[in-house]
Amino acid sequence: MESIRVAAVSMNGWLGQPERVLGDIAGWCERAVAEKAELVLFPELVIHGHCTPNTAEIAEPVPDGPSVQRLVALARQHRVVLSAGLSERERDTVYNTQVLVGPDGYIGKQRKLHLSRDEVRYYTGGRDLPVFDIGACKIGIAICYDNEFPELPRILALLGAEVLLMPHASRDQQWEDTPESEAAARRFMRDSYMPFAMRTKENALFGVLADQAGRAGYVDLYPRYHENQPHHPGAAMVFGPDGRLLASSQVERIRDEMVVLTLDAALLDKERAHPNYQLRTRRPELYGELLRGRSPSS
Repeated sequence: MESIRVAAVSMNGWLGQPERVLGDIAGWCERAVAEKAELVLFPELVIHGHCTPNTAEIAEPVPDGPSVQRLVALARQHRVVLSAGLSERERDTVYNTQVLVGPDGYIGKQRKLHLSRDEVRYYTGGRDLPVFDIGACKIGIAICYDNEFPELPRILALLGAEVLLMPHASRDQQWEDTPESEAAARRFMRDSYMPFAMRTKENALFGVLADQAGRAGYVDLYPRYHENQPHHPGAAMVFGPDGRLLASSQVERIRDEMVVLTLDAALLDKERAHPNYQLRTRRPELYGELLRGRSPSS
């Protein structure tokens, strides 16, 4: 790995308004490049919105759909690598997909594997875990709920990932229109993400996290303050390969924002040279139970 400067953008993914969101993404790209970012992460499903009621109608093919092509144009214009989430349609199936594009065009995609709550109404879970070599580093992607499963980042690390992108659209905390409630939701969300530091520590890789931020709209299917409304407290965070929090957005306001940081390759080299580097000391011959597909006994 080479050192690389990354930006994590926490922003609103307005329901069913891809043109508006892509305009916002273009603005953030300019700001990120002005701070010399080489890799910019945007949240899960930011382009089409999280569980937008007409997801099946607005989902697009990847990579030939207009949204991915717009991202490619932005990446080419700014000479930067971008990752953003959208609803992908392949024939009659819709996926929650995070794409990766660069100055030379489309690089690849990660489909969300584990669907949470009402996401099963809109999406089908993916099956693949690719790792992408962008030159300076190798990237794996774990989308929101997928980060709850330690097997996924471990597999990505074994396949060579050095940086784990963690795009989110988490609805884990609703808030009222008061500064106190807003700050409480924001702090709750940051605290909820802190355990993901273990994903980076146990695999000795960097983690870059970006969550949707704000009320993306209202879904008539649910009461106004239901937990499934697409309202996201937001966060942008960067974890080091030793599990330390290297950068974080503020915890007082729910608003669009960005954190920018250089991932120092020497930190990764140090952790992977440690005598207790888990990918070297693990004993996979003992882990056969993981393959049996059993549920815990009651």
